[in-house]
Amino acid sequence: MHLNKGKTLAQCLHDRTAYAMNPDKTNDREFISAYECDPRTAENEFLLSKREYQMLTGRRQKNDVIAYQIRQSFKPGEVTPEEANQIGYELADRFLKGEYPFVVCTHTDKAHIHNHIIFSSTDLDCKHKFRNFFNSSFAIRKLSDLICTEHRLSVIENPAGRSKPYNQWQGKETPLSHREQIRLAIDDALAKHPSSFENLLSMLAAAGCEIKKRKNPSIRMAGHDRFARFDTLGPGYSVEDLQAIIAGKKKVPQRKNKRADKKRINLIVDIQAKMQQGKGPGYERWAKSFNLKQMAETVLYLQEHELLDYSELAKKTDASSAAFNTLSKQIKSTEKRMAELAVLRKHIINYVKTKDVFVGYRKAGYSKKYLAEHEKDILLHKAAKKFFDETKVQKLPTVKTIDAEYAELLAKKKETYSDYQKARAEMRELLTVKANVDRILGVGKDEAAEKDAPSETRS
Repeated sequence: MHLNKGKTLAQCLHDRTAYAMNPDKTNDREFISAYECDPRTAENEFLLSKREYQMLTGRRQKNDVIAYQIRQSFKPGEVTPEEANQIGYELADRFLKGEYPFVVCTHTDKAHIHNHIIFSSTDLDCKHKFRNFFNSSFAIRKLSDLICTEHRLSVIENPAGRSKPYNQWQGKETPLSHREQIRLAIDDALAKHPSSFENLLSMLAAAGCEIKKRKNPSIRMAGHDRFARFDTLGPGYSVEDLQAIIAGKKKVPQRKNKRADKKRINLIVDIQAKMQQGKGPGYERWAKSFNLKQMAETVLYLQEHELLDYSELAKKTDASSAAFNTLSKQIKSTEKRMAELAVLRKHIINYVKTKDVFVGYRKAGYSKKYLAEHEKDILLHKAAKKFFDETKVQKLPTVKTIDAEYAELLAKKKETYSDYQKARAEMRELLTVKANVDRILGVGKDEAAEKDAPSETRS
């Protein structure tokens, strides 16, 4: 969100937040949640944090970003407004890692429930600005898909108009890079004990690789546009290294398999669908090998956990998801109260610190000169008074009382979070295992075929 021509920073922030928090769209603001800010005063808090940043760092950007917005939509009829708001909060929390204040507004005025997530461009310490990295939208979408999968909601399987294939950034496993595929092909060829480097190149060509023979030979796998020189493939894969390996002077390079170290079960690949997208034979060979490994890991998991009955697997997966969602709601409830206490504490401190300045402002007849000299303190005082009026706080608690309750909630959150992490890991593993079993057994194919069939052919 950039500064609009002819408008002040405050006006732009108000316009953006007012639309997101529209009472007609959020059921009279029922479906609004926030982190480290109060929705009613968020625009002022964002504005103050930006001014604080400029004062602390002395930096001013020409094309300054005033805030960022994420829009997250859900399939009609699949989610309640409460759950949508919870998922939006979790997305912002996990993406921003608790470093930036944000507001989540869930709109219910359309057939599809959707979230408007607005977060400040300045962090909580007012010392850093959010760095919008390249392809951040892909990272957000991947995280959103992961969270929706955890909540048993559907995601878009084949989105259009992306700059790179969806399978490279969606799901549990990122496919191998071009160079990694080349290294695997070379490893397979070396395992057949070629008699010379020329013989090795012939084996690679027979396996579907294209070779450019020149002073610095290069190679590419089928389905890829660019060639890669052997001396760019990493240690052990240069022409000299490969010639030494073939001559028996060096050992075959032992590359550390990071994925194997994780010992995670991953979703098996729909090879047929990927081949229809134009994947080459090199990808097909890798995918078949990958699928066999994941099937073996899946079967081993079922045996170790005595889940050889499909109904038991489905029951345990549902129970695991329910347990995770329960713990997630507990943590979110605790975090919500902690955020409320943090906002209340901040306003109480600001109110007390700026009280004398505001009294002076009133005695000065609300002088513009006095306002210009003490603008920050006066804005903080007004924001605090507005907060107390809107929340109808009868008696302000002491900061000591707030700190005591906050410490108690923090201890409770830490205690619950350990169980939450275990439940999340177990749920992800079970969801992956069940998805693999469903694909192996073809579960759901008959129902899908029946839906696609003409009505007169259905039984």
